[in-house]
Amino acid sequence: MPSFKNPSFQDRVASAAQAKKRALDQLLAKPPIDPAILAERKAAQAARDEAQAKAREEKKAARDARYAARKSRARR
Repeated sequence: MPSFKNPSFQDRVASAAQAKKRALDQLLAKPPIDPAILAERKAAQAARDEAQAKAREEKKAARDARYAARKSRARR
């Protein structure tokens, strides 16, 4: 069994460059996202954002109502 040979700096740089090139090639090989699917995703995200905003408003209204009730009890 041959002994392990420590790679030189040039070997490490070359292997890193090859790994980066392979990763870039894999990324570029992916097909582009269909505009219809992208629009659908954006619409779904907008709907989720709107639902979250409405839920926050309702929670704030409930919190404000509790605060007002507590203030009115304190004034009595």
